[in-house]
Amino acid sequence: MIKVHDRVILDLAGGTGAWSKPYKEQGYTVYNITLPEYDILETDFLQNSFCFHHESNKHKTIYIAYKDIYGILAAPPCTMFSFARTTAKAPRDLRKGMEIVIACLRIIWECQYGIKKDVTRISPLRFWVIENPDTILNWFLGCPAFVFDPCEFGDGYKKKTALWGHFNSPEKQVFFKFEKQKKFEDKRVEELRKIHKTRIKGKTELRSITPAGFSRAFYEANK
Repeated sequence: MIKVHDRVILDLAGGTGAWSKPYKEQGYTVYNITLPEYDILETDFLQNSFCFHHESNKHKTIYIAYKDIYGILAAPPCTMFSFARTTAKAPRDLRKGMEIVIACLRIIWECQYGIKKDVTRISPLRFWVIENPDTILNWFLGCPAFVFDPCEFGDGYKKKTALWGHFNSPEKQVFFKFEKQKKFEDKRVEELRKIHKTRIKGKTELRSITPAGFSRAFYEANK
């Protein structure tokens, strides 16, 4: 059995690291490959490992062997896929939006190629998952494996979110009923900061934070 600290989790486009936080707290080795430090689009695929280049410090370049990765969380930006994108000055560019999605998939696939035997029925990765709002990304990845609202995991708001991948579905636990509930995208910065218990000021970043209740439930189902 692999010791906890030897279980490597890649958090791709992880932003604040909220999704991988339960893994980190339990002693897993977590690498948050996210801007501005690391650009997934600049990943090098070496013979046996990934090379993630730090944007400003070459001494912080990360090398990780494909075979050492236990699980992958991926949350590519939803900017180009969201139906809420109705007032943007730039036109919707789905090709650009898919660049990071494809980069995440390439990293996942590279790990999956590493089967130990031709007859194996066990995936090299314990799990992999891509998260995005339940919107246009469906056109490219098909029907999601799991769809949830944060309120179904104890977080007091709604934001229909989809997961694609190979993972154990977390168990939904709670459902809050709302009266005159505003849409998540319409909430003010102050409200979002209270929801996520953070001091982050940027509204875009606040909207993209993975809800804590879901993060814990996902960890419990995929540890």
